[in-house]
Amino acid sequence: MMRFWKENVYAAGLLLILRVYLGWEWMTAGIHKLTGGFDATGYLKGAVTNPVMDKATNELVYPTFTRFLEHFALPNAKLINFIIPIGETLVGLGLILGGLTAAAAFFGLLMNFMFLFAGTVSTNPWMLLLGGIILAGGLNAGKFGVDYYLLPLLRKLFHKKDKNGGAAVHKGNKTPAHI
Repeated sequence: MMRFWKENVYAAGLLLILRVYLGWEWMTAGIHKLTGGFDATGYLKGAVTNPVMDKATNELVYPTFTRFLEHFALPNAKLINFIIPIGETLVGLGLILGGLTAAAAFFGLLMNFMFLFAGTVSTNPWMLLLGGIILAGGLNAGKFGVDYYLLPLLRKLFHKKDKNGGAAVHKGNKTPAHI
């Protein structure tokens, strides 16, 4: 099944539809925050004062994340107010355009998990599911997008040369990236 998602042209078409939909959701959320005077301070304070608790033991479910919010995010709310809308917009653009698609999906998943750790369910599980499917598609997710042209250029740019000017990978020697 994974081979289908990673290599099949029809899967690339399905991934295109999923990533444009998910990208639109991310981009519109980010643009709304950029143009609407977004301030995460109240949300952060609420997540610190009312963290996710285990109802049976009355203990914090994510104590490390709650400390992160309290000791880093809240004191740096201005930075968070910049990072979240820019991040959402960039994730959306990356998914819509199919540029650095896997990275965009990864950072979208990361943001979704952060929101869930803070106790916000909303659309995050749905977005996690779609983002996970896109990430599972790997390079095939950006086949019908900027990645089709960008990734070969990046490979060429970062491909190391040996002493003789040839490629570092010689015939018969396959690196994990070539397998």
